Amino acid sequence: MTEIDRPEPSGHETLYGSDALAEMLRSLGVPFVALNPGSSFRGLHDSLVNHLGNRDPQILLCLHEEHAVAIAHGWAKVTGKPLAVILHANVGLMHAAMALYNAWCDRVPMLVLGATGPVDAAKRRPWIDWLHTSRDQGAIVRPYVKWDDQPASLEASLSAMMRAARITATAPMAPTYVCFDVTVQEAPLDAMPVLPAPDRHAPARFPEVAAADVATLLDMLRAAERPVFLMGRMSREQADWDRRVALAEHFGARVVTDIKTAAAFPPQHPLHAGVPGYFPSPGAKQAMEEADLIVSFDFVDPAGTMGPGDRKVALVSLDPLLQNGWSLDHQALPPSDLNLLADPDAVVAALCASAGVGAPEATIPAPDRSPDPAPDRPIPIPALADALADAAGEDVTWLRVPLSWDGAKCGWRGPMDYLGYDGGAGIASGPGMSVGAALALNGSGRLPLAVLGDGDFVMGATAIWTAARHDVPLLIVVANNRSYFNDEVHQERVARDRGRPVANKHVGQAIADPDIDIAALARAQGAVGLGPAMTAGEVPALLADAVAQARAGCVVVADIRVASGYSEEMSEGMTEG
Repeated sequence: MTEIDRPEPSGHETLYGSDALAEMLRSLGVPFVALNPGSSFRGLHDSLVNHLGNRDPQILLCLHEEHAVAIAHGWAKVTGKPLAVILHANVGLMHAAMALYNAWCDRVPMLVLGATGPVDAAKRRPWIDWLHTSRDQGAIVRPYVKWDDQPASLEASLSAMMRAARITATAPMAPTYVCFDVTVQEAPLDAMPVLPAPDRHAPARFPEVAAADVATLLDMLRAAERPVFLMGRMSREQADWDRRVALAEHFGARVVTDIKTAAAFPPQHPLHAGVPGYFPSPGAKQAMEEADLIVSFDFVDPAGTMGPGDRKVALVSLDPLLQNGWSLDHQALPPSDLNLLADPDAVVAALCASAGVGAPEATIPAPDRSPDPAPDRPIPIPALADALADAAGEDVTWLRVPLSWDGAKCGWRGPMDYLGYDGGAGIASGPGMSVGAALALNGSGRLPLAVLGDGDFVMGATAIWTAARHDVPLLIVVANNRSYFNDEVHQERVARDRGRPVANKHVGQAIADPDIDIAALARAQGAVGLGPAMTAGEVPALLADAVAQARAGCVVVADIRVASGYSEEMSEGMTEG
């Protein structure tokens, strides 16, 4: 990436307000800034190129504002750190709104910058500046960003950037948004102002977990005969992973995880209850029904997951600090006998230290293989999972899996093995998030592998152009059932409930006639496009080729035609009610 978009030296002498904004962005340490160009921040764009030389940060040109946010989202899922995004005025912010909602629901950090036409109406160009100016631009996304500001001066703008960077990186994390006036960007300066110093604005630190709280939770665990841990939004650190496993082994606690969040505990561990899913599996439900204590470690929707029952409940999460009256992503209110406003991994570490918990001991087996599929038929999802595991080998980060994924195939053995879904269930997020995660993994030796649905991929396909342009290795496998199948399941449920023909469920859902050439769509973005593999017999050779080219440094998209179907609990969870 070092040779891409390296500008000619400018030799400029006059300084502008946007030069100071660019210097501030550099001082915050963000390596990249994802953007789709726009006139409202033309001054800042010029400063990134001609004042900073397009390095530290380097521009990631995106073909849509939604992709820019999704790329920063994927980066944060790997690193836990914010990337910078710049959005063009109100129009770009509206384009990006869905991706920002995903990032909010997924609790990831992101430094989002925007711009508005001149607030002073006398300075607006006819027509276009009026269209790109709004009275309170942050109102568009305020319910699902952590903090926003529209400063009116350069000094206030620099201070707002510092504040936004610190707020977004403080748990519980979520995007922040700062909107710059065009006039502030384009005003000449006599000298570079003094910038707020990051080392004089220390990140906020939470207090240590209280010993009394640790003692109370330990007493509850020691008294429990059938404890269950719900492991949710946890860190990507190996030491934290090892402590979580060791703590469960020490107390003999059953563990429930899901596919919505990143890997937090090995699903093949003997203590894992059922299999991960978007909704609880029968094994997970049984463990929770039999539990006399449930401890939720920042689990998404603990109330809906636990269901009713007479047992003690302990909640460990910082999430209440973000809950508001507009977004209902906080889910139903769970009951609790102990409610700790604390980082879940910090509590796990404190419990392990206090109880003398050592290293994990269990051997983690690989997932069982499915029966060999019929070679002349589209491949079922469980068999695709087996074929991918065979082809990909070791050191793989599964960036994403589709709604139809079989939880029994989740063979995660470490915190970087799986990164989870998108937070807000917003279709079109998969390609951009995959690019951002692959960028963060570049040079790590791990293969970034995303399995996306065809609807998700087609909506966001142009995001992969950014990966191709910057030579970021990535493998996307499209599990292509040629349908918005999730909605077919809903239409089937409605038809059955109303006594109407189930055979019509595909109408207005099937992505066919004409068929979409997904491999050609990938090639149009500069990626390697392979397939379609129409039958299970064609899949192994195609995947071997795809993995080899991705490991060699290419962006690869493989089109695999899969058999349609969901697990019973997935179908029930999506449609009941």
